[in-house]
Amino acid sequence: MPLYMMVCTDKAGALDIRKANRQAHLDYIAQTGCVQMAGPLLDDAGEMAGSLIVLDLPDMAAATAWGAQDPYAKAGLFESVRLQEWKKVIG
Repeated sequence: MPLYMMVCTDKAGALDIRKANRQAHLDYIAQTGCVQMAGPLLDDAGEMAGSLIVLDLPDMAAATAWGAQDPYAKAGLFESVRLQEWKKVIG
């Protein structure tokens, strides 16, 4: 299956939203089983300010649907989301 990278930028001042929904987000990742790697993007102060997620799914529609069901997205955390097919070369 192809890989898709999702780069999400949090809304300004939304750290509390992220923290309140973090466990649900992590549970969703565990339940769906399609995340190859993921982690928060950090701001200059070292605080979580976004997400980088690599998904192993059959097509862009499935990746888009996965993103829409993420508890972070449902909570309105993100200012922007970039979803693009990605080719793993190293690692």
